[in-house]
Amino acid sequence: MDVTELLESVSLLVPEEVATDNDISVQDVWDHLAHDEWQIALSLLEELADGQPLTLTFWEQLAEAAEQLGLERSAAWCHWRRSEIRNGMIRADLTLRPPTEARRRTPISGHGVLRPMWDIGNLSPTRAASVSIAGLWVEDMPVLEPGGRATVRLIPLTPTHWTHVKTGQQINMHEDRTVAGTAVVLEVHLPTPATPTR
Repeated sequence: MDVTELLESVSLLVPEEVATDNDISVQDVWDHLAHDEWQIALSLLEELADGQPLTLTFWEQLAEAAEQLGLERSAAWCHWRRSEIRNGMIRADLTLRPPTEARRRTPISGHGVLRPMWDIGNLSPTRAASVSIAGLWVEDMPVLEPGGRATVRLIPLTPTHWTHVKTGQQINMHEDRTVAGTAVVLEVHLPTPATPTR
């Protein structure tokens, strides 16, 4: 499919009653598509999808359209959101340790590159702390500086490790044995396990 067909197809996956806080709707997307304003239409679709439980197909096709338009950050975001559907997502308020207290001296890329370890309270068979890996996306910022604070989205590598994590819980980020940052969980959205059929 070309970009126009992809964006039209994606538009059909958004319920008509969905609108943003500033009253943007699917009709606005169609208006921009009629004028070949593909990048604006794609941005509006991303905005319409905020907070909406849309399908894997929506995010896959939107990612493909972003790739065809050469919009790397939008494509990365769409792939990230698709992964959130598959693996779940934890939003948290993360504060990184300053460079004087941690090994990190450079900023963290905000766009899902880093996959740090997290101490979320799990224990190994020997009763030692056991860490779990989750990808990290920084909301509304291209990078997070050492000592900085931001709202982040985490995608668990193994969602079953995270089933006990609750809103308000404090979790620690590790890039080595030392604590690199501390986060307070704001939201937990894990995938529902498939029910076995008989």
